[in-house]
Amino acid sequence: MRILISAMLALSLSGCLARTAIDVVSLPVHAAGKAVDWTTTSQAESDRNRGRMMRKEEARIRKEQRKEARERAREERDERRDR
Repeated sequence: MRILISAMLALSLSGCLARTAIDVVSLPVHAAGKAVDWTTTSQAESDRNRGRMMRKEEARIRKEQRKEARERAREERDERRDR
């Protein structure tokens, strides 16, 4: 009975050890892949960032145009009042 239990235990542990060995060997590859993924920008991320920059720039331009329009209106109002 003891021999049967030890044989079963040895077989089950060998699978665990093999899996652990595979995990240890493949760990640097997975880590390198993650590092590359973190340091590079995908096309979708690049497109999203470019769209965000364009929207911010358009908002800044609209804000400047509103400010200029208010200043022109104020100047015209002052000119009419001075006449």
